[in-house]
Amino acid sequence: MYKIKTYNKIAKIGLDIFDDKYTVGEEVENADGAIVRSASLHETEFPATLKAIARAGAGTNNIPVDKCAEAGIVVFNTPGANANAVKELVLAGLFISSRRVISGIEWAKTLKGNGAEVGKMVEKGKGAFAGPEIKGKSLGVIGLGAIGVMVANAANSLGMKVYGYDPYLSVKSAWNLNHNAIHIQDINEIFENCDYITIHVPLTDSTKNLVNATTIAKMKDGVRILNFARGGLVNNDDLKVALESGKVASYVTDFPDDDVIGVDGVIAIPHLGASTPESEDNCATMAAKELIDYIENGNIVNSVNFPEVTMPRSGNHRICVIHKNIPNMITAITGIFAKDNVNIENMINKSRGDYAYTLLDVSSESAETVAEDILGIDGIIKVRVI
Repeated sequence: MYKIKTYNKIAKIGLDIFDDKYTVGEEVENADGAIVRSASLHETEFPATLKAIARAGAGTNNIPVDKCAEAGIVVFNTPGANANAVKELVLAGLFISSRRVISGIEWAKTLKGNGAEVGKMVEKGKGAFAGPEIKGKSLGVIGLGAIGVMVANAANSLGMKVYGYDPYLSVKSAWNLNHNAIHIQDINEIFENCDYITIHVPLTDSTKNLVNATTIAKMKDGVRILNFARGGLVNNDDLKVALESGKVASYVTDFPDDDVIGVDGVIAIPHLGASTPESEDNCATMAAKELIDYIENGNIVNSVNFPEVTMPRSGNHRICVIHKNIPNMITAITGIFAKDNVNIENMINKSRGDYAYTLLDVSSESAETVAEDILGIDGIIKVRVI
């Protein structure tokens, strides 16, 4: 039996994927795996039994990813599972950043009680809420992952001229990106040329405050900025100055905080990007499948702290080795097999940063002994036999 701990309410369609080999729930102790949505795990003490955590969503800021890597705990996310939901809200953001629909609706509410005069008041006051169409305007998409590509393609269909920037553009994203999009190599081209800028990158040390006084100064006057990625990507103090001067016409964010709520020109949405039943189902389903494949087969797909490693099963046993990415590790590991007189039927090794992962398939009944011997090698973090 395997145990899966849930830290939030996870969509039933995802939990139903776990068969009778699994016990799943919030009260589970000594879990083999965990699924989390928004709950913060930074202060959580993980049991020694924990092998993996799956985040039912794309961002993993609520998980101590580095700490998990050091302990040999694989952290998964679910890229693309909520992409359509976020894309649709970004499109809504494009429209409401231009057409002042929200402020117009709020103003219309104040007309209640004026009876037959309402129609005349509407015609007289509507000019205060006019705004430009997006067709024919330029949109800069910073980050061309699953969401960014969907946004770029949809904006192209709406008649916008799309610029896309991503120094780490994957082959899959490149194939999916509409051929009319202009893929640029210098992010400054977006700042200098675009009427609208939408951000779709993770929050890291290198992307924090990506939008700041310096980058805003390069932008077109009256630029509209959309942030459906993470709040820390925009420097709030610099943004407020730019809004007050008119340099930035509108800022739409799905990550409101006290700094920007109520500021004129800011449209603060309460983190609704992935808040659709379809998105929650997709994320839960993908997270469950990732955990099952890792727990039962040792395969790693969509991890944020270990390399992607998959291998068809062969032999009676699979030995999974998480280790430091240092010289001579493979020689040391395979040397154990030679010492124990065990034949390796198939193996694969990949690394990512400071860490590496090796899968080895054997038919020998001595697999547990080999695993114990491997654990004694300096630099080995975790070994298990499936």
